[in-house]
Amino acid sequence: MDDRAPGSLAAALSERAVVVDGGLGTLLADRGADVAAPLWSARTLLDRPEAILDVHRDYFAAGAEIAVTSSYQVSESGFERAGRTAGEARDMLARSVALARRARDEAGGGWVAASVGPYGASLADGSEYRGDDALSVAALRAWHHDRLRVLADAGADLLAVETIPSLREVEAIVGELEGAGIDAWISVTPDRDRLRSGEPIAEAFELAAASDRVLAVGVNCCAPGVVLDAIGAARSVTGKAVVAYPNSGETWDAATRTWHGRAGFDPSLVRAWRAAGASLIGGCCRTGPAEIAAVAASLRGRSSDPLPG
Repeated sequence: MDDRAPGSLAAALSERAVVVDGGLGTLLADRGADVAAPLWSARTLLDRPEAILDVHRDYFAAGAEIAVTSSYQVSESGFERAGRTAGEARDMLARSVALARRARDEAGGGWVAASVGPYGASLADGSEYRGDDALSVAALRAWHHDRLRVLADAGADLLAVETIPSLREVEAIVGELEGAGIDAWISVTPDRDRLRSGEPIAEAFELAAASDRVLAVGVNCCAPGVVLDAIGAARSVTGKAVVAYPNSGETWDAATRTWHGRAGFDPSLVRAWRAAGASLIGGCCRTGPAEIAAVAASLRGRSSDPLPG
């Protein structure tokens, strides 16, 4: 477990690729958790925190070095809309970090990346996949302000700002990071060479990478087939680390709340992403410990069976 010994993530990335964990909400659903309500996996965080702890443990056992917390869907406005309180939201942000830290410490090392989902995720209507929330940069900054600071104060090693759909929200996050006292990666959810808002993906990477607080830029919650081009777009505008953690290959229908299509990507894709310049690699929705074990094996140069498909 020496590769996971505590220390600077930036230093580790200068020497090797680092394995990010896999999907959390979809794995909880596979294990019987109710994630269909507006709070999604945050409901499990409230009611069954031990189930989330077990997910983190299983990912570390599979070879993950970074645990992404269960805070993606946690926000004061989202909790209040669901009949909970702002205080409960803050408590759950802190709890999400504590659970991941516990699993990390049990594993003997690694890092905890506190998930920061976009404003659209709090609406639970698929807005994060459209980028049509229409909030100004100032309004988005205000919405993210306390959330980032609670996660930083809870002891996360960095923030995983993920599934960001628009340049407005990238700009807002970059602005808020300056006063939050913690580093982050910023990953967007692409539609080929565009954001979900229709804006060029390279502009999002350039905007994010301009911040000294941004450790890496990249993509998540996308088809495996678009990752290679996204890595190229990131490398064309920045020398910072690139993060890539796509979905299984299936597609999400927000209207019916169901997944469609064929799952699976194979280790040859992981090797290609690494060769293209990605240094933080894992999985997002519909990937699990088996997929992360295969990613880890591929990055470490060990033989591995194809990822499940």
